[in-house]
Amino acid sequence: MTMARHWPEYAMEAVELGSFMVSACCVTTFLFHPASPAVAAIPDAMVRRVLTGVAMGLTGIAIVYSPFGKRSGAHFNPSVTLTFLRLDRIAPADALGYVLAQFAGAVAGVLLAAGLLGERLADAAVRYAVTVPGPAGPRVAFLAELAISFGLMTIVLLVSNTPRLARFTGLFAGLLVATYISLEAPLSGMSMNPARSFGSAFSARSWTALWVYFTAPPLGMLLAAETYLRVARSRGVFCAKLHHDNPSRCIFCAYREGRRA
Repeated sequence: MTMARHWPEYAMEAVELGSFMVSACCVTTFLFHPASPAVAAIPDAMVRRVLTGVAMGLTGIAIVYSPFGKRSGAHFNPSVTLTFLRLDRIAPADALGYVLAQFAGAVAGVLLAAGLLGERLADAAVRYAVTVPGPAGPRVAFLAELAISFGLMTIVLLVSNTPRLARFTGLFAGLLVATYISLEAPLSGMSMNPARSFGSAFSARSWTALWVYFTAPPLGMLLAAETYLRVARSRGVFCAKLHHDNPSRCIFCAYREGRRA
């Protein structure tokens, strides 16, 4: 069975998103908890949000180029996995394994962070790093999540399928994450990731407008895939890995070769 052979990649996806959530919780607590020295040293919330973006962008880059990221493809996002499923670059069974692992990893990561940070993570200023709509409301949050998800997947597809740029896909993605957190977070909290939002919501018991984060990111990325297929037909889609230039096993290429056989 495919799932029995590829469980190490699923576990890696869980660890990747779990690590991202631990980082998100720790960074948010350090930069926004009222008792943190960072709040006193940097009173401007906008500056602290930019620093959050930089930290999370670097976290994403580190995951993409880590040994786990190189082997699993560093999706750590159900929206990314579903998009590559639509592009026929991942087997349906593997897509299911990835999505389940991503949700499990997100929940486990926040629980681990709660164990490390205690009540500080539950403080109203931190709230388990939940993603909720800003003052403009859920509709604006939905449109914002749709737009940034479309933008991220468009860049991933363009860069990863341009040979001279492909190895920099993780850097482009990390830069976008940093930019989005800095500029878009006031509108939706900046998620692009249903599992990421669920992981925080689960521990916070905060289900406010969770539908936004379960619908807008996958829709935005799927729309980006459809647009890419129509605009860049000659390029095609090489692989579902964000970083493919490495000797690690590639279950996506194996799936593609199996489809050709």
